[in-house]
Amino acid sequence: MTQHVPKNLTRRLRSAVASVCIAAIGALSILPPLPAYAQGLPLIRDTEIEKLLNDYSAPVFRAAGLGTGRVSVRIVRNNAFNAFVVDGRNVFVHTGALMQSETPNQIIGVIAHEAGHIAGGHMASLRARISRDQTKILLAQVLGILLIGGAAATGGDTGRDLGGAGQAVMQGGSELVMRSLLAERRSQESAADQAGLKYLSATKQSGAGMLETFERFQQQEYISDAHKDAFVRSHPVATDRLARLRQLVERSPYYKKKDPPDLVLRHDLMRAKLSGYLENPRTVFNRYPERDTSMPARYARAIARYFMGGPRAVPDAVAEIEKLIRQKPDYPYFWELKGDLLMRAGKSSEAIPSLRKALNLDPDAPLIQVQLATALQQAGSDKNLAESINLLRQAVVRDTNPGAHRMLASAYYKQGKLPMADAETAQAYFLEGNVKQAQIFAKRAQRKLRKGTPEWLRNDDIINYKPET
Repeated sequence: MTQHVPKNLTRRLRSAVASVCIAAIGALSILPPLPAYAQGLPLIRDTEIEKLLNDYSAPVFRAAGLGTGRVSVRIVRNNAFNAFVVDGRNVFVHTGALMQSETPNQIIGVIAHEAGHIAGGHMASLRARISRDQTKILLAQVLGILLIGGAAATGGDTGRDLGGAGQAVMQGGSELVMRSLLAERRSQESAADQAGLKYLSATKQSGAGMLETFERFQQQEYISDAHKDAFVRSHPVATDRLARLRQLVERSPYYKKKDPPDLVLRHDLMRAKLSGYLENPRTVFNRYPERDTSMPARYARAIARYFMGGPRAVPDAVAEIEKLIRQKPDYPYFWELKGDLLMRAGKSSEAIPSLRKALNLDPDAPLIQVQLATALQQAGSDKNLAESINLLRQAVVRDTNPGAHRMLASAYYKQGKLPMADAETAQAYFLEGNVKQAQIFAKRAQRKLRKGTPEWLRNDDIINYKPET
């Protein structure tokens, strides 16, 4: 007979797992779904932001022995300050953390802490631990049943008292498991601190940003969980832990080292872009009032101006962006923004030159390739369609993006190449996690594709794919 963990215990274990997992501390577009544990997260993508986070994280990941390209930083659309890992391949950072961080070093410190969890194998350890602890709770449950049966045999207690005795045993067992789990969590947090600081020192960076982040949230330790920021609930900042962290940070020869001015500007532009795209325009104008003439403030206001007035506001928004372009003509993401707002206003033909310029300034930008390809398709003509296909074929090789496969399917459909359109639709569904639909389109495509071609082989892989159980 299968024994079931009581629902309240299962819920508490899930909560503990989630908190420890979290503790293991353009045009904005949707990110392709990740494995099951990440599906449902509101993930966004943007070339400018991704490249900045890669510049932050790459040296840290190398110092942690995580190699190049093995770990990615993913952006979660959430206003709370938080960052977390759930495996050894991704660090998730909330947009709230990016927007609330005042310096690059603060986000770099958070990433270094998360790298400490990955390098320490904390997630694998946690999964094994949870598996063992669930077994312990089941044993406690059985023990409670045996206690009831044994007492009943001696006639020692009433039925109500027996039930209470069994429940006490089960509850006591679960409390021991929870305390042990939380003790391991605290140990992992401390280990991640020390590892993160080691990576920062190896890359000649200050640990002050990490310290500032934890100090900022320490005061929330004494308020109820309902009012705590997610970062605080998942990263408990014990006084002794913070004291040790402060000693280690201040002892570093790089403690007083500041972020380079160009990196600070990129950081502030990132925060402004997120504000412009994600916040209410009135909030943006309050955060970046007209008297603030800095480049990031004007960036945010240009985006917000469009979202406040819609297509009618495009001329004013574009005029603001063109002023930024004149000030910094080699910055690709001002050109990208101009193209994006024109596309949103239904002016795809007008957007094409700006997106071409953005791609010329940043050739290694598959997301901009997809955006330009989309504008070309919307503008029409056989020539534009052919160029769109060429761009999309390059983009899907360089980047995992179901949207690019869907655009490619649309282009092939317009050309009357239905098997190729079905093949690309299958790829899109597969990347989105819809294996059943992917296999339907893959079988349809494969019947008319020449056997042994790359397209046929990719669809054959989808047809024969069996999800892990």
